[in-house]
This record gives sequence, structure tokens and C-alpha cells, in this order.
Amino acid sequence: MDFEQEYKKKLISADEAAKIVKSGDLVQMGFTENTPFAFDRALAKRTDELHDVNLYGGILGHLPEVLKREDAKEHFTWNSVHMSGIERRLCATDTAFYMPIKYSELPRYYRENIGHMNVCVLMTTPMDKHGYFNFGISASHLMAAIEISDVVIVEVNKNMPRCLGGFETDVNIKDVDYIIESDDALDVIPAAGEPSDVDKKVAEMIVNEIPNGACLQLGIGGMPNAVGKMIAESDLKDLGVHTEMYVDAFVDLTEAGKITGAHKNIDRYRQTYAFASGSQKLYDFLDDNPSCMAAPVNYTNDMYNIAKIDNFISINNAINIDLYGQVGAETAGMRQISGAGGQLDFVIGAYLSKGGKSFICLSSTFKDKHTGELKSRILPTLDNGTVVTDTRANTMYIVTEYGMVNLKGMTTWQRAEALIGIAHPDLRDELIADAEKAHIWRKSNKR
Repeated sequence: MDFEQEYKKKLISADEAAKIVKSGDLVQMGFTENTPFAFDRALAKRTDELHDVNLYGGILGHLPEVLKREDAKEHFTWNSVHMSGIERRLCATDTAFYMPIKYSELPRYYRENIGHMNVCVLMTTPMDKHGYFNFGISASHLMAAIEISDVVIVEVNKNMPRCLGGFETDVNIKDVDYIIESDDALDVIPAAGEPSDVDKKVAEMIVNEIPNGACLQLGIGGMPNAVGKMIAESDLKDLGVHTEMYVDAFVDLTEAGKITGAHKNIDRYRQTYAFASGSQKLYDFLDDNPSCMAAPVNYTNDMYNIAKIDNFISINNAINIDLYGQVGAETAGMRQISGAGGQLDFVIGAYLSKGGKSFICLSSTFKDKHTGELKSRILPTLDNGTVVTDTRANTMYIVTEYGMVNLKGMTTWQRAEALIGIAHPDLRDELIADAEKAHIWRKSNKR
């Protein structure tokens, strides 16, 4: 096949591509940085002609043009497989809705449960000499979306880094129906600022638990980034990376000489991830970097793959935890904040790993933005409507600025006592009273 000739045959304008979408269609709009720009602008022009179009995507870095109008929800529904701040705000207006699912299950869910999609549009790198378009920083579940779609459109963008991997990271021109082009800059998340005192205290406790040769998974947020910063300044060495999301902290760790992957039991010497999001520095680092391995999420987040890696260290955030050890990392009451992602997979996988540990970190308190009142993130029970992300049977280490506890194997009263011990001192008596009412309080002889 003459790839260049085939490219010219399939090259159309964004406006022509947008005409393919019909009312009632299911349309995959990429995922995170694969969300198309030119196609989105063209589709927005057709808003008045279209109704009941279901758009699928996730972790938006910018507000799509199709969702900017006040009446957008009369024409389009955004179905999010994972949440960003933009989608959180869209959920409050009934324009977007979250799809509750473990992130690792997405490829199978697309292939078996959605089963059929009308159009798949995703941003890719330019075509290489073999006729392949690379998905760039999000291997994730995109091949599964392509496989079930009637029409596949790639939006070629020279700014997309070419991310190397093992499988399901590229699509060949023979499997593409149309090509459009754009040159928009990718969305970036600015590098994290200096960690707070709370972040530093939590990070210090976690870093003390990490052995040389461990393999890391870091979630997004201040505390995981603080851990990364502290590791970069530590004496730790020969660390590995196997993570859902590749973040700036891993670049800093690599540049500090901490990452080699020499002790990984699988994908040795390679930093494995499902998608990346961060600064331009991160994108430049990943571009054509053979030490990094993009892979579909059902591989990276497979708890049995995680379990194969000795000394696996999983570090994630939470919104709240209750005295039973139930972790809420998705909602505050009924308000959607984030998604399930792969947190539970990594919590379980890390525990299955020989020498592995999972850490859920959170500040002990927050200030109510309306009253200014100090409120505990450690609760008697999760607030009404709060979604449980990690069940109490799976929770391992919990860390606040007041200490660290390992809940594995603890009875209900032991859990309550341990968690109250790392709550804010001013709020402990109230928690004790609540624990007594729930019949899960028995002060130990150690106190």
C-alpha cells in the first residue's frame, strides 16, 4: 500500500467529518489529551441540527465547544469514564454524567457491553512511515473504542508526543476511514507548586516505608506529588514505575536518577502507564522515549499484573474515610468529584504483591467554605450519598498529618481507635462519642 497516497484519499476537512454525526449517535470523543479540537469546533456548528447525541470521553483538559452553549444538554450528553474539574462542573448542570466503573474494565466494557459505536474520533500523532498513527499519551481503552465503531476518524496533530509501548497504542491507516488535521497546543496541567506542611508530613511517613527497588504507582494530587518530590531528595534507588496515570513526579524522579526499573518482575527497565497528563516537560519527556511503555488500561490496572511486581507501592488520595475504614474518593455526599479510576485495583494489587503496600492519604480536616468551620475528613460513617471507592475489607495504610495506621486485620473497635488516633486532636472526643453510639469503641490498654 502507498501510505501517502492513501492518506491523501482519506484526508477531509473537519466540517466534512462533523457531517457524519447524526442525531441519536454514540460518538467517542477521544480521552483526555486525545480529545479532538478541530472536530469539536466543527460539530459545535451543527448543534441546532442535532439531538440526543451521546458523546463519550473523560478527564477533559478544556471545555469542548459542543458543551459551551447554555442549551448544550438539549443536543449533547457527555458520558465520562473518569472525571476532571471541568466534568465535575458539567455534572452539576446535568450536561455530563459519570459512568461508574473500574477503569481497568473499560476495554472489555466497550467490546462487550457498549458493543457498538457510530463514530470514533481521536487525536493522534502524524502517520509514521509504516502507516501507523500513534495514540500518544493515552493508550488506555482507545483501541477497544476503534474496534466497535462504524466510522473511525483520526485528527492528526504534530504536537502529540509519540509514546512507545507494547500493544494497542497505534492504529493503521487501513483501519481509519477519514483523516483531519489540527495544530492546537495540547492541554497542560502546570507543574505542582511547593507541597504544604501537611503534604510534607504525610509524604515523610510514606517515604520511610518504601524500600530500595520498590515499584511505584502515584495518583494525582498534592500528596502523591509531595511523596515524589521527597523520594527524589532521598537515598532510595533502583525504583520502578507501573501506574495508571503518568505524572510530572515520575519525570523528576527519573532525572534524579531514582528510576531504573531494574528490579521489576515484569516490563523490566520500563515505566509502564495507561495515560499521562501534566506539563509540557512531561510530554517532551515521553516523546519517543524507549524507557517508557504506554499500554491499555486492562494491562496496567490488572490487579494480577500488579501483584506480580514485588514491593509494589500504591499511593492515592481520598476525600473522606469513616471509622469502619470505608474510603470515599469519588463523591462528597451526592456531589460528583472524581471517578473510581483504578484506585481499588491498585489497593488490592499492592496487597497481593510480595512486600507490597497501599497508602491512602488525606489531610485530617478541611474548612467549610460557607461557615469557615473546621471539619474532619475522618467521619463516624460516610455522609449520605457518598460512594465507597475502597471497601473496608481492602483498605490498608491510611495516612494523615497526625500519623499512619495499617487497618488490615483490625476489628471494628481497633479500626475506630486507630483512625481516631490520626484525626485532628480537637475533633477526637466527638468521634469517640460517635464510635460509642455505634458500638465500635473499646479503649485499649495502650492509652
